[in-house]
Amino acid sequence: MTNHDIADHFELLAKLMDIHNEDSFKAKSYASAAFRIEKVPEPLSELSVEALKALPAIGASLAAKIHELNTTGHFKLLDDYLQKTPPGVVDMLSIKGIGPKKISLLWKELGLESIGELEYACQENRLVTVKGFGAKTQQSILDSIAFIKSNSGFCLYAEADALLSTIMDYYRVHFPEALISPTAAFRQQHSTLSQIDLVTNLSVENICAAFQESVYEQEVIDERHFSITVAGLPALVFTLVSNDAQFYTHLFNTSGSAAFLEGFANRFVLPEDLKSEQEIFTKNGLAYVHPALRESEAILQVAQEHALPELIMPGDIKGIIHSHSTYSDGQHTLAQMAQAAKDKGYAYLVISDHSQAAFYANGLSPERIKQQHEEIDLLNQKLAPFKIFKSIEADILNDGQLDYTDEILSTFDLVIASVHSNLKMSEEKAMQRILTAVQHPATRILGHPTGRLLLSRAGYPLDHKTLIDACAAHKVVIEINAHPRRLDLDWTWIEYALSQNVLLSINPDAHSIDGMDLVKYGVLAAQKGGLAARQNLSSFDLPMMEQFLKNYK
Repeated sequence: MTNHDIADHFELLAKLMDIHNEDSFKAKSYASAAFRIEKVPEPLSELSVEALKALPAIGASLAAKIHELNTTGHFKLLDDYLQKTPPGVVDMLSIKGIGPKKISLLWKELGLESIGELEYACQENRLVTVKGFGAKTQQSILDSIAFIKSNSGFCLYAEADALLSTIMDYYRVHFPEALISPTAAFRQQHSTLSQIDLVTNLSVENICAAFQESVYEQEVIDERHFSITVAGLPALVFTLVSNDAQFYTHLFNTSGSAAFLEGFANRFVLPEDLKSEQEIFTKNGLAYVHPALRESEAILQVAQEHALPELIMPGDIKGIIHSHSTYSDGQHTLAQMAQAAKDKGYAYLVISDHSQAAFYANGLSPERIKQQHEEIDLLNQKLAPFKIFKSIEADILNDGQLDYTDEILSTFDLVIASVHSNLKMSEEKAMQRILTAVQHPATRILGHPTGRLLLSRAGYPLDHKTLIDACAAHKVVIEINAHPRRLDLDWTWIEYALSQNVLLSINPDAHSIDGMDLVKYGVLAAQKGGLAARQNLSSFDLPMMEQFLKNYK
């Protein structure tokens, strides 16, 4: 159990206490505990009770509950609240725009005990009679429920990747001669998946051998299709084949969009007796099209002209841009983040803690900025030739201005401008706010442009073309935030950004040392948009990065 998992339990307890109108001080104490737990660098699951007690952020009472959670998978106080709370009421906590106090009113005054009942009540216009609610809140709840329903049954690419990494390792060790590959949405690198498809010549018995340590369900769909569901993730659906030709034919036929496959069928021939997928392309005079690019028929013409882009790879990332430390809401100190980036082979780290408006994330006051910059100067002497760049993730305020005065902003090597508050905006408001920030001379990177959280929160509406054009005009880099829940800028807008000569930057938004590794998912998303390393800021080596920043001083 990770520190994040442990923190989630205490955060849920705090919310349930609020739903039951318990003492607010106690509820806040558990919410505070959840916040502190996430900041502890040591894995709490590996510590004894005594070691937990010794941590300044924990204490005796909390240590006992964490130990109980580590040893049993639950703790009594939380179980007691879950037992006296209808499961559907707990589910309501996933609805954006209503907190525990409002959920309590909906449950106790209207008797609503599920999301379905709440949706019906909204459709019947019943919430407007409840104190603290109104027509706008009611519509906001309906919109949130619609979003939840449209994304139910999906998982993030990174979640599927973690599961597949484990089982594919098993098959490679135990069945090294077997043919097996992920296909469909996973192989095409879609950011979310409704199921995980694989094709293999393994038997059902051998497929199941990889799951013996897990709680899973299996189902025979028909003579060629077999599914396994693990731990609530979407099903892994295996297609069983008997020979090499079937394997590569199926792999190709399930690794492209309908438009791509139809376009191929109309112009080219699918060879027989295949020994590799590559043969499908070479025997038709085509350059190999990466599965991530198989979205449109047009890519086939590019392949026929052998003019496909040389896609960016994880090894092309030369520095970590957009990272956080314990100066704001990161889990590791500045020194630890820098040393880790150096140890991972990166040439530089752009430390970009939150600005002062982000009070909830311990945003930096001007005094603490000065303190951080002094520490960076010392670390740069110690770690050279590795370099830490002084950056900030400056909040884009409600009027579009950046947090801090121009004088303070000028002390940074690089300013990332991002929206973190008042996310419910019309397109007109969102565009006014972000375009104002893009036009600010200090803005060098626009962070996670839409503010979306995949499967959790839709982004605010934007006119992407107008925004990209503005970034081109003001030489602002657009971030591809690599966090698996963001992947924002979406890959579908990469091609247009490149056509306008906008530089992009794959950034992990790392809040911990491990968070740096998220660049992988940004790279996979960027490949779908046809991004090459030369068009990505975080692929610049150190001299190129220094020259890039010098050009704007």
